[in-house]
Amino acid sequence: MGSPRATVKTVYLVASGDSRLAANQTCETAQAAMEEKLTKALANEGIKVQRAHPYDSVKRHGFIDSQKYGIEVFRSIPDDAPLIVAEAVWQYTHHILPGLLTHHGPILTIANWSGTWPGLVGLLNLNASLSKAGLQYSTLWSEDFSDAFFCEGLRSWLKSGYVTHDSTHVHPFGSVIPLNDTQVGANFAREFKKSKRIMGIFDEGCMGMYNAIIPDELLWTTSLFKERLSQSALYAKMLTVPNAEAKAVLDWLLTKGVHFEFGTVEATELTEAQVLQQCKMYIAAVRLAHEFGCAAIGIQYQQGLKDLVPASDLAEGLLNNVDRPPVHDETNGKILFPGEAIPHFNEVDECAGLDAIVTYHLWRFMGFPPETTLHDIRWGERYRGEGIDDFVWVFEISGAVPPAHIMNGYRGVVSVRQPPMYFPRGGGTIKGVCKPGHIVWSRVYVEDDRLKCDLGLGESVKLPDVENQERWQQTTSQWPMMHATLKGITRDQMMARHKANHIQVVYAPDYDGARRGLYAKAGAMNELGLEVFFCGKT
Repeated sequence: MGSPRATVKTVYLVASGDSRLAANQTCETAQAAMEEKLTKALANEGIKVQRAHPYDSVKRHGFIDSQKYGIEVFRSIPDDAPLIVAEAVWQYTHHILPGLLTHHGPILTIANWSGTWPGLVGLLNLNASLSKAGLQYSTLWSEDFSDAFFCEGLRSWLKSGYVTHDSTHVHPFGSVIPLNDTQVGANFAREFKKSKRIMGIFDEGCMGMYNAIIPDELLWTTSLFKERLSQSALYAKMLTVPNAEAKAVLDWLLTKGVHFEFGTVEATELTEAQVLQQCKMYIAAVRLAHEFGCAAIGIQYQQGLKDLVPASDLAEGLLNNVDRPPVHDETNGKILFPGEAIPHFNEVDECAGLDAIVTYHLWRFMGFPPETTLHDIRWGERYRGEGIDDFVWVFEISGAVPPAHIMNGYRGVVSVRQPPMYFPRGGGTIKGVCKPGHIVWSRVYVEDDRLKCDLGLGESVKLPDVENQERWQQTTSQWPMMHATLKGITRDQMMARHKANHIQVVYAPDYDGARRGLYAKAGAMNELGLEVFFCGKT
């Protein structure tokens, strides 16, 4: 892609949005406020912004809300024009990917640094999808679009068509002196490859996440294979679950100490009927995993399923936990997967699925608690106090965190209704604050037509409850949250490098255990054929 011509004084702007009307309408105000600040910043550089699609007074938002509309919009954008994709919200990348694939001008993706709506999450998903597609792009983020980091980056892009970020925290696998644990991981992986495993995929391509789909031929090299299932099969299986079995799961959770904030208004409150449907989904998912021999499953829960049943998040969190309600075989009554989690990868993120299966079995092999989950990289800010002086990220996902990650386990879980704008049928979450402890974080991704893996050390830290509440209010208060510090990585280094909206986390017993796990996991991923990078302090 070329650089802007010196005579160009106009930059085109597009904004990809959700496919859910309610989400677009709710988030329109935040998007408009962001674009106003961005337009002012560009005007200060003598640049006019040409928004490529208008506000729709009937729909009451100004987002590109479908692939069809995105293709229409790009027909009006000159192929060589400088183009900004501005995001203050979660967005479906496939709305604009067809247009970006044939755009020859420089592309800049931008998000506002805010946790109120998941614009940063949408930006990271977009960037990862562009990287997988092999497209050149630059990226920036800012709180108010007047700080030096943003303004200098913007000027660089306007002048050259590129923004360069610091990547000195990234170290290829071969450049780091291997420890004995690297060989432990390699030995594990050689045995792992002998036992071909199946990933159950309940419909691919959730929320336009092109980056979350692993081409089969790349996945096969790791000894994992897809069983392509359907959300309709999950729904059909739910219809076969007796009410008594669903009630038994709910009673099990209540006995464990889970608190459900029940109400009576279906449209806005959590009801027992919604939770019982979620319990049926959990039972159905376990039985289907057994029927098809799945080592892990991913439920899309988006277009289609969201209009039929409550959210899948409660079921997902239970699946990820070793200690979970027993599910019996329909024919012989035996408990299915006794003493085991059934790793679930949110939103059918297959990269997270590969990561979860390897992590779960490797941690089992090393004698560590194996529960693992993905989170969204939602937002963060520096925190000073309680012995902490660091940038503390908010990792947050819509409910699929295993209770083993929550402070006080099941007794620390409060289940509240999912936000109506995303989840019209409701359903409870697994809300709680993740326990303090050392973690290994990672991300598997596709780039240059091959599988890669970034990984590093981190720590889940404990913050005062007043800070918990403030961060929940600035993000999504219904969802579980981890306060994470990443060792040896700045905010901007992480944003510039990370190739996903999701990040995988797993706990280690202590700091030394985390280092052992880090090297073992790197050795395992390398042996499985992934290109591995250590990020930050090792």
